[in-house]
Amino acid sequence: MAQGKYSRVDGRKYSSYCSTISILVLVAFCLLAIWTSMSSTVRVQNSNLISEEPVKHRITENGSEQFEDSSGALPKDSINGDGYTRNDQNIAHTESGNIAEENQEEVVTKESSDSERTVSDEAQDKKKSNAVEGHKPLKTGESQDRMKQEEEALSETVEEAIENNQDKHLEKNAADNDKENQESDRGPHEVFPAGAQSELLNETTTQNGAWSTQALESQNEKESQKLSRTKDHSGYSWKICKTTAGPDYIPCLDNLQAIRKLPSMSHYEHRERHCPDEAPTCLVPLPKGYRQTIQWPKSREKIWYYNVPHTKLAQVKGHQNWVKVTGEYLTFPGGGTQFINGALHYIDFIQKSLPDISWGKRSRVILDVGCGVASFGGHLFERDVLAMSFAPKDEHEAQVQFALERGIPAILSVMGTKRLSFPSAVFDLIHCARCRVPWHIEGGKLLLELNRVLRPGGYFVWSATPVYRKNPEDSGIWKAMSKLTKSMCWDLVVIGNDKLDGVRAAIYRKPTSNECYDKRPQNEPPLCKESDDPNAAWNIPMQACMHRVPVKASERGSRWPEQWPLRLKKPPYWFNSQAGVYGKGAPEDFSSDYEHWKNVVSHSYLNGMGITWSSVRNIMDMRAVYGGFAAALKDMKVWVMNVVPIDSPDTLPIIFERGLFGIYHDWCESFNTYPRSYDLLHADHLFSSLKKRCNLVAVVAEVDRILRPKGKLIVRDNVETIGELESIAKSLRWEIRLIYSKDNEGLLCVEKTLWRPTEVETIMSAIA
Repeated sequence: MAQGKYSRVDGRKYSSYCSTISILVLVAFCLLAIWTSMSSTVRVQNSNLISEEPVKHRITENGSEQFEDSSGALPKDSINGDGYTRNDQNIAHTESGNIAEENQEEVVTKESSDSERTVSDEAQDKKKSNAVEGHKPLKTGESQDRMKQEEEALSETVEEAIENNQDKHLEKNAADNDKENQESDRGPHEVFPAGAQSELLNETTTQNGAWSTQALESQNEKESQKLSRTKDHSGYSWKICKTTAGPDYIPCLDNLQAIRKLPSMSHYEHRERHCPDEAPTCLVPLPKGYRQTIQWPKSREKIWYYNVPHTKLAQVKGHQNWVKVTGEYLTFPGGGTQFINGALHYIDFIQKSLPDISWGKRSRVILDVGCGVASFGGHLFERDVLAMSFAPKDEHEAQVQFALERGIPAILSVMGTKRLSFPSAVFDLIHCARCRVPWHIEGGKLLLELNRVLRPGGYFVWSATPVYRKNPEDSGIWKAMSKLTKSMCWDLVVIGNDKLDGVRAAIYRKPTSNECYDKRPQNEPPLCKESDDPNAAWNIPMQACMHRVPVKASERGSRWPEQWPLRLKKPPYWFNSQAGVYGKGAPEDFSSDYEHWKNVVSHSYLNGMGITWSSVRNIMDMRAVYGGFAAALKDMKVWVMNVVPIDSPDTLPIIFERGLFGIYHDWCESFNTYPRSYDLLHADHLFSSLKKRCNLVAVVAEVDRILRPKGKLIVRDNVETIGELESIAKSLRWEIRLIYSKDNEGLLCVEKTLWRPTEVETIMSAIA
């Protein structure tokens, strides 16, 4: 608050003539009348200014809209300019205090109000000053002249302040217009339709147990509100991660301290996960010149160079049409080492070589080993095929990062010493185009790992130089592979010949019975012990053995799934005898989950969040259960990485059976992907369970790492957790797009911004 300026009072004594006193008394009364009049005007002006401040927009249980503000009733046009809804029914925040101090640049209207109040206060203080001076026995002429000068100065000050505030409002309006132009295609900014409110949070009975009493809910709510009121956002302190990897930092793969201590790297141990003892809570910096990702399908052909500023692969593989530098873009002609004439031609070549592969019908979910820049998987979308592409973070810098930036599914992984993070018998087809994996060594351990995750009756497509070159090295590998695959009972169905590309592809088929295993003259490779669980896949060492093929009608893997897309909505045949995750019979549980997510997605997510779905391509469901959320997005031009946390029911085989894909993960650790990989993350009752064993701030830092700027996070959880996440999101300068609560359940939608902190935290484990 600016203080009024008081004139200096000296110690001189003046004579007290009655006439002078009378005049001064009259002047004092006049000043008092003027001050009263202007004070009333100032109060009216300030009342109008208050109405411009942000208002809390709530959605009540019956769907009506209410507004809260300490100033009383507000006009309709005082709603937030962005049009997005807020619900603070169960989560109270003193926004005008903490956020204004921490985020002054984001509260433009409040700054404007404060500046005008300051001018008004100055005017009042000047009048008070003049009133005090009026009791001094100044000469009449001197008093009038001084009053006139001060009034003129005050008038000029007020006019200047108003002009400044008008300029601020013009700048704000221009910024708002620019924002509206950029976001004009976001869709209707509306609250949930009435039908969706009843569907929003009715699916959580088994996660949260039996329904709680009103007394317990009320007590929890009081504690939640108290926490929200008292917790200061400044309690979350963010810093930039300083690492050798810089903007590409992946905590569990860039732990150089742990890698230096490895006794051996001969089995690619240095490319496997080595997570730091404590998950980092710092934020990964953005690459210089980063721009919002190009939308699919244009992104398949080109991406911004500065988003992934790596040229080594273009230099090494440019002649093979992998990737090229073209001005400010990196372009992808669609080729590869084994398909120089394009991925689509190569895909058709495989289909012609073996029509039974039947892309997009029988073969729906495939694994692409050593994927390069994943052009093969990117073009398989046109055949209704999902490809889980993977490659290590190695000297071929950024190949998986290229894939993700293009909008193609990919993860960082390596065929090393541990099993892949997938269940057994889930991939319809496995592909390896010159992937340089030594399948034949050490008893075929690596190829036997592919055998574990390949469905009985599934195909292995191997188009590598040993298939068609006759030099001593390639001929030796082919001989060793022929012996190994025969002992594994794989049937060499066909060797296709592509004359245009000058390559061949050997296509093998995994057996559907154990007859061949039992007739082998030698038990090599050996069959795994019956006690060995083929579905155990999180940090499990590889073994050079084979699991028997399931043959009982009730066993998973004994039959091929329904053709796509029927398999998406039909409960798996082997699911009938089990109890579902939500407590019902398994088929009913599966079907009700599917219907639930279809309703939520169609009624709420697609229409009620203000999300521009045309800009969404890479999605992750952080706790997928049956994959119902991904299934509900089937007709969208998106792909969903379904994550099943390691402490959740093992439903990942069901997700693959539906023709979707996913992976196991522990969210107390970092995910095997580059920063800025996903456009949207979805978490259904995940964070409340993670709080019991993880540092929630570290989990949110990981979310920030893998989410792109302008990317969205949708969270469904209990009110207490939603309140905590909202506070963390605000401390990250994220935009709160929507918050909703009903009973003790809540929904939060936030958008990551480009904000990065200025302070730096050195991660010693990631410094070379």
